[in-house]
Amino acid sequence: MKKLTLLAVLLFVAAFFMQTFACTNFIVTKGASKDGSVMVSYSADSHTLYGELYHWAAATYPAGTMMDVIEWDSGKKLGQIPQALQTYNVVGNMNEFQVCIGETTYGGLHELETPNGFMDYGSLIYITLQRVKSAREAIKCISDFLDNYGYASHGESFSIIDKDEAWIFEMIGKGEAMFDAKGKPMKGWTKGAAWVARRIPDGYVSGHANQARITTFPLANGTTSITNKQFDKLYNPEVETIYSWDVISFAKLKGLYPKDAPDAQFSFCDTYAPIDFSAARYCDARVWAGFYRLNNKEMAPYESYARGDDLTNRFPLWIKPIEKVDVRQVMMLMRDHYEGTSMDMTKDLGAGPFECPYRWRPMGWELDGQKYLHERATATQQTGFSFVAQARSQFPNAFGGILWFSVDDVASTCYVPMFCCLTKIPEPFKEGNGSMVEYSPTSAFWTFTKVSNFAYTRYNTMIKHINEKQDQWENQSIHDIKNLERYVLGIYEKDPEKAIEQLTNFSNQRAHEVVNEWNKLFEYLLVKYHDGNIKKEENGKFLTNESENPQAVFPDQPKYSDKWYRMIVNDCGKNIILK
Repeated sequence: MKKLTLLAVLLFVAAFFMQTFACTNFIVTKGASKDGSVMVSYSADSHTLYGELYHWAAATYPAGTMMDVIEWDSGKKLGQIPQALQTYNVVGNMNEFQVCIGETTYGGLHELETPNGFMDYGSLIYITLQRVKSAREAIKCISDFLDNYGYASHGESFSIIDKDEAWIFEMIGKGEAMFDAKGKPMKGWTKGAAWVARRIPDGYVSGHANQARITTFPLANGTTSITNKQFDKLYNPEVETIYSWDVISFAKLKGLYPKDAPDAQFSFCDTYAPIDFSAARYCDARVWAGFYRLNNKEMAPYESYARGDDLTNRFPLWIKPIEKVDVRQVMMLMRDHYEGTSMDMTKDLGAGPFECPYRWRPMGWELDGQKYLHERATATQQTGFSFVAQARSQFPNAFGGILWFSVDDVASTCYVPMFCCLTKIPEPFKEGNGSMVEYSPTSAFWTFTKVSNFAYTRYNTMIKHINEKQDQWENQSIHDIKNLERYVLGIYEKDPEKAIEQLTNFSNQRAHEVVNEWNKLFEYLLVKYHDGNIKKEENGKFLTNESENPQAVFPDQPKYSDKWYRMIVNDCGKNIILK
């Protein structure tokens, strides 16, 4: 209980923070995956974000062309930059060269939030993807954007992968320009952001969820670690750490790190985004849960940190899974509600009589002078869109890059394979097909939302049907893609454009099939669980009597659990005793 009392100052600030910034990434290196692919997962979680699949077609532009920088969150124009002469095809968060970028926002120190430029985190992601062919190029591109145009967002963690490598890149803005006592610009302050990027060792898995994770890191030595002033060494395969030249000196200039403290002991996270109870319980706990599924023996001792009980017991930036991971396992990591742990959201009274693992906001609340929390799990009702990206070096880029894409709550939706070469986005996922305030019967978002919101009313029974459909369609897509390999590769060698057309058709057809299946699932659930009853079935059909006008056989009416009945009795007392 002592830890809960510490929330008095932090909890409601954290509750607002987590409603604004709430995403989760897991990163799997080539050596940690069963098929040799590099993977990254991402859930874009927001109460106002509509799920749709973005697309930028490859294009060429005349010299001197300018492009607008549009803030992803607000849609506001922030500025202009020179357009690239050649841009690449981008489907969602993955480009035609199998480069993929995900993110989670951690905020960091409030004094560094004031924008010093006009490149927001969304623009850094989507403009970079249109211009690069590798993860290392992406790091350089982002660095150049920050240096030239400044930064306009909060602290961010990026996941950056290509078909060979996986990186975690963390940055934070520098706030307003600093001036000395005479009003002159202070030497050492430059616009942009302080940042560190680390390559995840092959064979390991990493992750982040709205909290900075990089602590200490190797300092520049010309081989394994360089600064952004040494980008001439960027492609040296031994380089595993890259950071902005002033990531430490800026902290000292700002008074965030002692001037006489050793650079080797500098910790990015502890300086720019210090851990507190809410950072552990709301954020890092999600990473811990994913790591726990992959290596429970190593991760079990860190549950006290995930709960916020012992903030000194921090788990590592990356772990080695007990067994190599496949794409379906990564999908399941994104559907986690802490099941089987002390934070299991299906077990406490807040889950209701049907074990629903969701809590309506706010996350922090007060009762009788005591402040409390609701858990923030990886799977959440306010997801706009989610993906699991696979970058596969054993195939040509057009076929190797797969963005498994879904919209709405990942726990009750379905991942659909979108190849990074797509020239046409499926209509159910297309931008403009519906919005948060405009229902569209043909949109995937509203179709999946129909199912998920209905399932919340009787979760522990309905979710079983949803899980069956997920198993069926995701495994079917994985199987079908394997069958596509020889067929598409044979075409690709002779006619790449025809192969891309075939892959585009496959993704479009599968998207329509899945959405149609989820519409049928909604109809089935509505009939089967109508009015809280459960209709009986036999051989896939609802049982009816044998009259000329068949009526449903009297349905099952399962009782509440004894735990829930006891709560009702304790609340109502003698008022409901049967006499």
